[in-house]
Amino acid sequence: MNLRRALSVAGALVLAAAGVVGMSLPALATLPLPLPVPSTCTIQTYNTGNFLTAVGGGGQTTDVIHSNATWPSAWETFFLVDAGNGYVGIRTVNGNYLTAVGGGGRNTDVIHSNATALLDWEKFNLVPVGGWFGVQTIDRHYLTAVGGGGRTTDVIHSDATGLGAWELFRFNCVTETTGGGE
Repeated sequence: MNLRRALSVAGALVLAAAGVVGMSLPALATLPLPLPVPSTCTIQTYNTGNFLTAVGGGGQTTDVIHSNATWPSAWETFFLVDAGNGYVGIRTVNGNYLTAVGGGGRNTDVIHSNATALLDWEKFNLVPVGGWFGVQTIDRHYLTAVGGGGRTTDVIHSDATGLGAWELFRFNCVTETTGGGE
């Protein structure tokens, strides 16, 4: 087990213990890391169950992500791409990658969706907690669904240093095969 994975599991164990004490979050998952890639996915927030939307299908540097969709359609579809060493890239329906601006640690100008290549800022670690995941940036911060979801402005932050309810997302995925989705 590599150090990054060990730290992710340790963090999830701390979160699971905190959940038993007072947060009642889901228990630690036994799912493999990363999720099977490539996969076609929708991403839901833990608190509201809303879906993340890549505004315009991707290619944006402002008004990039919304979290108010109650039903998934094309703009709520993302593709997990193997980025190596246990990381994934999250590609939008238009073929652009989500970018954690500055590698993470921000609460303004947080996410862009205009990257066309998988560089460091486009790499994310998915940390399992029950059937949910924390999305960790390359600088080890977590993405947060501000207000738990349901927003069209000030939607995502990348400055969380631990996992709570607002940092959990469900990835509803279908693994791709050479003959199309299953």
